[in-house]
Amino acid sequence: MTNLQESLPKELLRTNRSGAYSCSTIVDCNTRKYHGLLVVPVPEMDDENHVLLSSLDCTVIQHGAEFNLGLHKYQGNNYSPMGHKYIRAFDCDKVPTTDYRVGGVLLRKEVVFQHYEDRILIRYTLQDAHSATTLRFRPFLAFRSVRQFTHENSIVSRDYQEVDNGIKTCLYPGYPELFMQFSRKPRFVFRPDWYRGIEYTKEQERGYASNEDLYVPGYFEVNIRKGESIVFAASTSEIGSGKLRALFDKEVEVRSPRDSFFHCLVNAAHQFHVEDKNGEKYIFAGYPWFKARARDTFISLPGLTLSIEEDDYFEAAMQTAEKGLRNFMDGKPLTVKLYEIEQPDVMLWAVWCIQQYAKEKGTEPCARKYGALVLDILQYIIDKKHPNLTLESCGLLWTDGTDRPVTWMNSVANGQPVVPRTGYIVEFNALWYNALCFGAEMAAANGAPVAEARMAALAEKCRGAFVETFFNEHGYLFDYVGGAKQDYSVRPNMIFAAAFDHSPLEPDQKKKVVDICTRELLTPKGLRSLSPKSGGYNPMYVGPQVQRDYAYHQGTAWPWLFGFYMEASMKLYKRTRLSFLERQMVGYEDEMFYHCLGTLPELFDGNPPFHGRGAVSFAMNVAEILRALEQMEKYKY
Repeated sequence: MTNLQESLPKELLRTNRSGAYSCSTIVDCNTRKYHGLLVVPVPEMDDENHVLLSSLDCTVIQHGAEFNLGLHKYQGNNYSPMGHKYIRAFDCDKVPTTDYRVGGVLLRKEVVFQHYEDRILIRYTLQDAHSATTLRFRPFLAFRSVRQFTHENSIVSRDYQEVDNGIKTCLYPGYPELFMQFSRKPRFVFRPDWYRGIEYTKEQERGYASNEDLYVPGYFEVNIRKGESIVFAASTSEIGSGKLRALFDKEVEVRSPRDSFFHCLVNAAHQFHVEDKNGEKYIFAGYPWFKARARDTFISLPGLTLSIEEDDYFEAAMQTAEKGLRNFMDGKPLTVKLYEIEQPDVMLWAVWCIQQYAKEKGTEPCARKYGALVLDILQYIIDKKHPNLTLESCGLLWTDGTDRPVTWMNSVANGQPVVPRTGYIVEFNALWYNALCFGAEMAAANGAPVAEARMAALAEKCRGAFVETFFNEHGYLFDYVGGAKQDYSVRPNMIFAAAFDHSPLEPDQKKKVVDICTRELLTPKGLRSLSPKSGGYNPMYVGPQVQRDYAYHQGTAWPWLFGFYMEASMKLYKRTRLSFLERQMVGYEDEMFYHCLGTLPELFDGNPPFHGRGAVSFAMNVAEILRALEQMEKYKY
């Protein structure tokens, strides 16, 4: 903890059901513009999250001597006030808990983020002290979008009003009021000032602007006795201060411990659950900068819900998603906030997602609940109604990705896709064959023999064309085939054809696909997005934005792809491959102690030492590792 080189790269994330979050490093030094103690959506302004309370410095005062426990980085690589040197212990098994020792003072800090309110709660307990002790709290306010910075200005509102054991303030019009309250009456000293030149190292690394000024309205002081606890709350709504202690205890009680790899992943899975004011439930794609994206939702949903026996949330989120799908198919404006639903593979992933529900709950219950949706999606595609997904006479799907990315490999540089995949795309058509076969099952379960026969005939036609089009002379699958162009790049997209329940490949062809993925793409952190032997291999996701865009899908490793690799391997090799796959899991379990504790980041460098990069917590990765763990357990018995 006292070695900043070790502690600053480690982050903590806590979220709630509104999409708000609290995120910083384990020593409470913000290193990203996305960091903050209270970061909330402000739907009246825009669709972004906004940092209200950036940080809260606590100072221990004894005999007139002040010991500030805060930590900020300023320009010129200057850290102040170096409060991390007082840390003696840190634990986040249940809630993040930090023990500070200042001379004879032992102070414990515990933090929880309320599940259903935009409220951060911090409990300070004076465990030991030999003389009178005062705590001083200095709040650092930002009131800005997570994508911007705030700087010293003359239009900031310095007004504040006293509320129950605290104050409320709002720096700019349009923002909600920020309530800062204590469980005991504090003394508030109004002393407005700007702390200038605070610097965020992660933004520097990413080639962005990295400096801002934060506004401090003054400070709170409260005396504290040995054995006493004081709870601080920051929120967008007022609460009776007498409730704070009980509320903190209640929030701690409902937290499940992160005492194992599996429990860490379950906790991480819950962090992606979001419910809006209309009661619609979503899966956020990741934190801190992603919202609910359609493709991510359908890939993530089975692992985040069915794999941990939370079928109710699957059904609730799918109910929201179905509204979006039907809006899109009917050509109507979206009534839900599900982004990128127009991407051509989204409907195919939706069918795959429902297929996982059928495997969990049974074909007939699934057909009753989702059979009509599956058949409507397939018919929509068959009728060529999708603006960028065409069923060709050969039985395969064609899409145009020349000018904008249309697959999960969606990086853009200088206005053009970095990986422009156009034509017959391998995973689209593997999804299509799987969807047609599953659609035939749904039709049979719903007593629709005509639809069943049609789906089966289309599937058979697709199967022959798939092998003829994609399986090349080197024993693996082209990434895409567009006109006369056949892309020989060795990419992980071929693994889907071997992993899906309905595969167009013969067993020996699946084996060749799995084997080349093992030899050239498999890393301890997932499958590489491009083989080192293919042209353009660029495995290090570092540097300015453009440099990172060119590396995004050119060799970086993605944990979510391992879920499908594992599925394909187990179907081919059964239990003989189990011990190998269990050893692979160690690479993900290690990540619980690095980067964002207890979860998995968006991607990793494709070369050793495989540093985690991108979003600090990524839904598809958490979901597929959970799904992989579940399937491996089934193969054990």
